[in-house]
Amino acid sequence: QVQLVESGGGLVQAGGSLRLSCAASGRTFSGYSMGWFRRAPGKEREFVAAISGRDGSTYYTDSVKGRFTITRDNAKNTVYLQMNSLKPEDTAEYYCTAEGDNGKLGDYWGQGTQVTVSS
Repeated sequence: QVQLVESGGGLVQAGGSLRLSCAASGRTFSGYSMGWFRRAPGKEREFVAAISGRDGSTYYTDSVKGRFTITRDNAKNTVYLQMNSLKPEDTAEYYCTAEGDNGKLGDYWGQGTQVTVSS
């Protein structure tokens, strides 16, 4: 059974940093893309960042470019999201996702981790 387990969320002041981790088990995701989405209260889930499993290319939504960095450690089957210069509008539940055999992100999801940024 595939599981994605996020950790690292919490409460931080504006301007602070957090590092989210997503540990996968049940299959290896080396060679498959992984990423992060978030859902703020009252809003739709939105894409945050992704990292290709084929060449390591990274992709970000415009609002986090220059502040967030996505990386992966294939040996640990884990993806990370380093979040710097956090803003109150970054407050959301953050979800890890992974590509499966269907060839797209969203085949697998974690349970989410809450990030709250106070002003």
